[in-house]
Amino acid sequence: MTHRAKIRVRYAETDQMGVVYHANYVIWMEVGRVEFARAAGLPYKELESAGFFMAVIEANCRYLAPALYDDEIEIETRVDKATPRGIEFGYTFWRGDKKLGEGSTRHLFLSKELRPARLPAEYHSVFGIT
Repeated sequence: MTHRAKIRVRYAETDQMGVVYHANYVIWMEVGRVEFARAAGLPYKELESAGFFMAVIEANCRYLAPALYDDEIEIETRVDKATPRGIEFGYTFWRGDKKLGEGSTRHLFLSKELRPARLPAEYHSVFGIT
């Protein structure tokens, strides 16, 4: 499954050159995966209420073209790999047909005690775990 979330670049997200500051792409990745989970039928808040968290253990981003103030950006999010212990998301950032960047994040499922945990089978289908 792939999901696209739309955002509009806010002035506060840009640097002195008027270009989106690089660290904002990591925030946009969070927007993408939260909306991915919601669209798949599992709002992240519900996962947390069940006592599970997705801790980010790695984040990468490759910048291809600048995003500017007031641009409408689409964050395309997909699951690249998933197991009961963790998940990897892939992201592509678009302005219309122009690819602005791509990235990935790796996550470890944690219990409410912040210890590594296996995601219960009832949630596997949301992330494509077989």
